[in-house]
Amino acid sequence: MLLAFPRLVLLDMVGPSEVFAMANWIARTTRTGVGEPYVIETVSGNGDLRFQASSGITLLADRSWRDCLGDIDTLLVPGGVDPERIVRDTALAEWLRSKASTVRRIGSICTGAFILAAAGLLDGRRATTHWQDCDRLACGYPDIRVESDRIYVKDGNVYTSAGVTAGMDMALALVEEDLGREFALEVARTLVMYVRRSGGLSQFSVLLQSQAAERQPLRDLMVWAAENPRENLSVNSLASRVNMSVRNFSRTFRREMGQTPARYVESLRVEAARRLIEDTDIRLDQVARECGLGSGNSMRRSFLRVSGIAPSDYRQRVRRAP
Repeated sequence: MLLAFPRLVLLDMVGPSEVFAMANWIARTTRTGVGEPYVIETVSGNGDLRFQASSGITLLADRSWRDCLGDIDTLLVPGGVDPERIVRDTALAEWLRSKASTVRRIGSICTGAFILAAAGLLDGRRATTHWQDCDRLACGYPDIRVESDRIYVKDGNVYTSAGVTAGMDMALALVEEDLGREFALEVARTLVMYVRRSGGLSQFSVLLQSQAAERQPLRDLMVWAAENPRENLSVNSLASRVNMSVRNFSRTFRREMGQTPARYVESLRVEAARRLIEDTDIRLDQVARECGLGSGNSMRRSFLRVSGIAPSDYRQRVRRAP
């Protein structure tokens, strides 16, 4: 179930909805005799079922929150313009608090975290929101441990995600919990999502930063490097792939990206290693080889430089996460 309200960000709501809808379609068409795992509903946060999203598109909710008398399995709250305004309705805030104690899980997308925070549902918990709003969330609600560089955060049965499309990553994580990793990957593939990002990844993705490059050949090169971290990614090899001299390539790369090719490649490989550590149980020395980081000791040095944490400690932190 998704809480809907005027001036919400449309993709915050329809992104996760499409993930669950695709899970239904895959279950219906590939699993004989298995019904659809999700019932997707929207409930209005005010008295009017008809309202406009921030984009101006008009939506129609299934029913009002006041009419939700039965059990709710999962309740998600999207973000919007001035999200805290929605819980100035004290009755709605009380409804959210009462539902939070009975649902299997509750979560927010983007600035929807402010709605949960205003209802007191994030006090004493780890949480995240859009990177532009993390400082405001931390200042306005000091009892929340804001993790500003996370794609999504799970703390108990409470989930919060970063901005907009990160809600789809969080929804995929919920599908994985319910139906398994392979099923979630099939949903991601069917939705043509480039990569299923795990919650521990930074909102400031190395690959996303690469899109700042002005030259298309340079952007294409960095996408190729991200897909092939085990390849020879030396400066000589990278320069050769774009038909540039080493000197010109190094100078151009640093001017457009603000860092050396070697530092960029190291960050790219560490990001790939973090995904493997989160998503698999393979040995750390194998992670190092798979991501082009050499030995376990070499990967440890790179991890410390890029992330400020050793890979073994990072794995323990991931496993401890409730």
